[in-house]
Amino acid sequence: MSVKITRNAAKIIKLELEKEEHQGKGLLLKVFITHAHGDHAHYGMDLAKPEEKDQIVSTDKEIDVIIDPNEPLLDGVKIDYLYFPEEGFVITNPSKGNHGDH
Repeated sequence: MSVKITRNAAKIIKLELEKEEHQGKGLLLKVFITHAHGDHAHYGMDLAKPEEKDQIVSTDKEIDVIIDPNEPLLDGVKIDYLYFPEEGFVITNPSKGNHGDH
């Protein structure tokens, strides 16, 4: 399983993880499927503690990500943070042909 995080997204995620209210709680970034239909999915993310069924994936941005190893549409997700046209996170899975919301 792999997860890619862009530089823009990594900066924002690290700022959130470093907040005082999250220190010492063992929280990691978790990516999950909010809605799946056909051959693609819509994704969400949150800070959470890993559970037994979860897999922790290390990224090249020094951010570990929790994913469900039983969800094939999570393998290869890409987390980006865009400033235009609207500011916010965008999660896609180019490896599965999912390049954004429709």
